[in-house]
Amino acid sequence: MHNFTMEDLLQFMYKETSPEKTAAITDALNSDWSLREKMNIMTGAQSDLNNIKMLSPRKQTLDNIFNYAEKSISELSENV
Repeated sequence: MHNFTMEDLLQFMYKETSPEKTAAITDALNSDWSLREKMNIMTGAQSDLNNIKMLSPRKQTLDNIFNYAEKSISELSENV
């Protein structure tokens, strides 16, 4: 029985393992319930990450940042 790490499973998930290691992990997943559960958790997390929508900040937030930067530059140039 092999003890595969989470890193091994991650590499397997992204198809970055050697053919030998891929075969060993596949065999282990077919016979080891605990390892299969870990893999299911990882693939579920991957799926959740793929479904996250990145939102842009509100226009007001960006305007506040730009206004602050402009004010800081203006104050800096007055002191030079």
